[in-house]
Amino acid sequence: MIRTLHPAFRPFPALWRVIGKWAGDDRASQIVEFAVSLPLLVLFVVGIFDFSSAITLKQKLTNAAREGARVAAADPANDLGGAVPFPASVGDALQVVDNYLLSEKINDCGLQHSLPVQAGLTWVATATGCPGGPTAVLKLTINRGCVTPQTSGQTTTYVVNTCVGIVYPYSWRFGGVSSLFGGRFVGPSSINTTAVAFNEN
Repeated sequence: MIRTLHPAFRPFPALWRVIGKWAGDDRASQIVEFAVSLPLLVLFVVGIFDFSSAITLKQKLTNAAREGARVAAADPANDLGGAVPFPASVGDALQVVDNYLLSEKINDCGLQHSLPVQAGLTWVATATGCPGGPTAVLKLTINRGCVTPQTSGQTTTYVVNTCVGIVYPYSWRFGGVSSLFGGRFVGPSSINTTAVAFNEN
């Protein structure tokens, strides 16, 4: 079948001669099939590992944010308007999130040494020690006055919560492998997660 192709459809004559020689040998054809399918198999395997790693990281970050929100929401709110750089509840949330990241073997990018910056009832801690250059930044946001509406029948009540958000830089390996096939995969450069807990005090 290969030998009957018109020469115009055979741009690499030497390659077609080799394939024509191997066409009658089952072992040689299996090698050719494996060589053709191997790059595609590598693409699938890298994609599966990369996407599952991103999903696992998001789950761990969600758990860290949930723990931080729960701890901050249980702390008293009477020091939120004080003259201290940041209240104890904000410091507790930062420590809990940082300890959770370290316990899960996630790079905290130096979060434990960052000083949260206040804007109203929101404090933002930024860590720039992540691998990936100056654009790879871990951002922890702790909002002690996060208001959410709760509707029951015709009545809407506004509840004051603590919201903790994490923006974590993520570097995809799948993009480099897909470029070998002429494709271009550009995934999100960070994984975002948020957790909400009702303020108890």
